[in-house]
Amino acid sequence: MAARRHRRTALFAAAAVLIAVPAAVGCSAVDKALDCVQTADSIADSVTDLQQAVENASNDPGQTDEALASIDRNLDSIGDKTDNADVSKAVGDLDKAVDNVRTAIRNGDETPDITPVTDAAGELTKVCTP
Repeated sequence: MAARRHRRTALFAAAAVLIAVPAAVGCSAVDKALDCVQTADSIADSVTDLQQAVENASNDPGQTDEALASIDRNLDSIGDKTDNADVSKAVGDLDKAVDNVRTAIRNGDETPDITPVTDAAGELTKVCTP
């Protein structure tokens, strides 16, 4: 009788572990998705700042650098937290678009085309949204 009770207790314990593991993994996935959405939202704000900075470049050229730096920080944050191939690709595309804007500014373009940045940020938002 005691062996039977012990076996039943062990079975319940094993079942509890099997149920808890997917739930914990699910929460981790939800947390990652939430981080992705929040970071994509921050990047969208930074892209808006970049658009305004480019429009006002003659008044304050430093604003453009600040907006680009903000996007870089957010990209680093999201890149470190994801193992999703689509998110990683979107982060890479946005990073490349930001680098192209920086290069254009360094080469004297006071109003660089930031359409690739806005497009890549939109793609990142799309892949982060469940």
